[in-house]
Amino acid sequence: MRLKKWIAGLLGAAMLTTCFAGCGGGDTKEAAKATGSDENKVVIYCPHPLAFINPLVEEFEKQSGVKVEVVAAGTGELLKRVESEKSNPLADIFWGGSLSTMKPKAALFEEYRSVNEDHVQEAFKNTEGSITRFTDIPSVIMINTNLIGDVKVEGYEDLLNPALKGKIAFADPSKSSSSYEHLINMLYAMGNGNPDNGWDYVTKLAKNLDGKLLSGSSAVYKGVADGEYAVGLTFEEGGAKYVADGAPVKLVYMKEGVISKPDGIYIIKNAKHMENAKKFIDFITSKEAQSLITQKLHRRSVRDDVEAPVGLLPKTEIKSITDNEEVVNKNKKAWLDKFKDIFTSVQ
Repeated sequence: MRLKKWIAGLLGAAMLTTCFAGCGGGDTKEAAKATGSDENKVVIYCPHPLAFINPLVEEFEKQSGVKVEVVAAGTGELLKRVESEKSNPLADIFWGGSLSTMKPKAALFEEYRSVNEDHVQEAFKNTEGSITRFTDIPSVIMINTNLIGDVKVEGYEDLLNPALKGKIAFADPSKSSSSYEHLINMLYAMGNGNPDNGWDYVTKLAKNLDGKLLSGSSAVYKGVADGEYAVGLTFEEGGAKYVADGAPVKLVYMKEGVISKPDGIYIIKNAKHMENAKKFIDFITSKEAQSLITQKLHRRSVRDDVEAPVGLLPKTEIKSITDNEEVVNKNKKAWLDKFKDIFTSVQ
C-alpha cells in the first residue's frame, strides 16, 4: 500500500508531507509535481478527517492497484485550489463538501455517473451528471456529558442559555461546509420555514459564542470531545465516532428540525488521471465500500441495499425539515456576509 497525505494548514501555508507505510524514503515530491498522465495513480482533494479517509483509500488501493495521493485541508481552501488550477488541474477528485457548498461550483467538475447509480436511493440520484452522492449526513448538536451539567440541550433554542456563553463550538461557515449547513438549518428551523425570519436567532447565538469562531469542522467535534467546549454544532459523523468509541459525548437532533443532506464526490474537469478517478467513484459507491462506511465509519449510506449504521437514531425518529435549494444557492454569499457582519458587530 502506498499512500501520501499532504495536510495543509491555512491557505498559503507550507504543506507538510508525510509518508505512510510503503512509501519510499526519498519520494517526497508534492502533488503539484506529480502530473504525468501515464502514472497509475489518482490525486484527491479531501476535507474529511484522516480517520475516515484511511480505511477507504487503503481498500481501494488493495483492490485496484492504483496509488492514491490525498491532499487534506478545509473545503473552502481546496475549492480555491481547484478554481486556481482550472487550466492545469493538479488533482483528479474532490471528495467531500456539502451540496450547498459544491453545487454553485458544478462547472468545475466532469460529468460522470457511477456504475452503481441503479442502487442509489431515489433522493440521492446524480441527476445533474457531475454530482455523485456517497453519504447522507444530518446536522447535529454534540454534547460533552462531563461538562454540560444540568443544562438541558434539546435543540437550537437551548444554546441561548447564558450558562453556555463561550462554551459553544462553532466554525466559521465560510470555511466549514458543516457549519454552513448548520447556518442554513438554523435559519429554516428558527424561521419556521422562512430563512429571513431566522436571523434574529442567529444574532442571539452569535452573542452567546462570545467571540469564539473556530477554523474548521474538525476543530468543533474535537473541541467538544476533548473538553474544550460543552457543546458543538457539527455533522453526525463528526460526533458519531466518539460516541461509538465510548467518549463522554452524545448527539442531539434539534427538536426544531434537522436538515439532512448528502455529501458529494466529484471528478475535477479535465483530470489528468480520468480513468482512475472514475474507478474511485465506482468504488466509493459500491456496496462493499458503502457497507464499510456504515459499519466502521458511522455514516449513513446512499444505497438502497445497505443497512443504516448501528447506534444512530433512525431517520424516522428525527424531525426532518428541508430547505429550498434554489434560495440557498442564490443567497450563499449574502448569508455568509450577513453572518460575518452579525458576528463582528455583537462582540
